[in-house]
Amino acid sequence: MNYDKAIIVIGSICMANAVLYVIAEWRNWQTARGLSKFVASTAFVVLAVQNGAAGSIYGRLILLALIFSWVGDALLLSLRSTFLLTGMAAFFLAHAAFAAAFASLPLETTWLTIALVILTTGALAILSWLWKYLEPFYKIAVPVYLTAITVMTSLAIAASSASPLLATGALIFVVSDISVARNRFVERNVVNKIWGMPLYYAAQLLFAMSVLSHG
Repeated sequence: MNYDKAIIVIGSICMANAVLYVIAEWRNWQTARGLSKFVASTAFVVLAVQNGAAGSIYGRLILLALIFSWVGDALLLSLRSTFLLTGMAAFFLAHAAFAAAFASLPLETTWLTIALVILTTGALAILSWLWKYLEPFYKIAVPVYLTAITVMTSLAIAASSASPLLATGALIFVVSDISVARNRFVERNVVNKIWGMPLYYAAQLLFAMSVLSHG
């Protein structure tokens, strides 16, 4: 299978199962919910491997990040607090690996500074919004997580000249995380999944495709 066909086929499988997951969540089909998320998340890992992630340091770091994301996706299928915290830890490690990958690329320091300022302001606004909904432990965990995604996204923007997919992927990842936070801490509603899940999987596919230029 050539690269172009792989991107279309695997990407389509990923996004179709993301949509199926949202439907299963809405209809409370637990088996379909778990299976569709497993397939969708496995698809972005497979795409990175298919695109030659193992052939470069950048690619291996992206693959590591995607694997941590896969673990986080599995853990967040549960509503139990322990699984949520462990899932957040997995995504923290994913963001750290993404950040390391982006930092390995040529960076535009001006864009890095601008992005850090703007995204830090946004992260503080999100934290202010969520604060009253957070139990004591999450008042530590959520700021740490927001710091990780702020740094990751800033580095992605600073590295976007080397790999244009990165800024788009990182920014829509941020937006998808807002849907997760709203669903977990503010109001459980399938509407959060309707807009959040497709964005999340689109972001992961963009990251998986970005390894093509670094193989």
